[in-house]
Amino acid sequence: MNEQTARPSGDLTLRTQAMPGDANAAGDIFGGWVMAQMDLASGIRAAERARGRVVTAAVKEMAFAKPMKVGDTLCVYTRIDSVGRSSIMLKVEAWAQRYLSQTMEMVTHADFIMVALDATGKPTPVPPE
Repeated sequence: MNEQTARPSGDLTLRTQAMPGDANAAGDIFGGWVMAQMDLASGIRAAERARGRVVTAAVKEMAFAKPMKVGDTLCVYTRIDSVGRSSIMLKVEAWAQRYLSQTMEMVTHADFIMVALDATGKPTPVPPE
């Protein structure tokens, strides 16, 4: 798939604008900020599916293909890939909508594994759909 035809996969779960406080001296947005937004989106989507509290158990391999710049809008797309007894694996993509443009470029993607917890903080079964 080339860049001209690349499209986000999954549901748009979170959008936020990258601000100067999220950047290094060169104006590139910190990768940790992008990852944190992906984690928030994963938590939103997984909690909806689990109908309750979830926590991040793991993030599988993440590499940054493109930089985010101040002013870009980060668009995070999530898709539930599989559901185990108490875990939910999500495919998560982070896309940059370039400042004052309709241009979208994938910044990074990763698998996030979330675990459903009960009121005491112990893993609990994810309810059937």
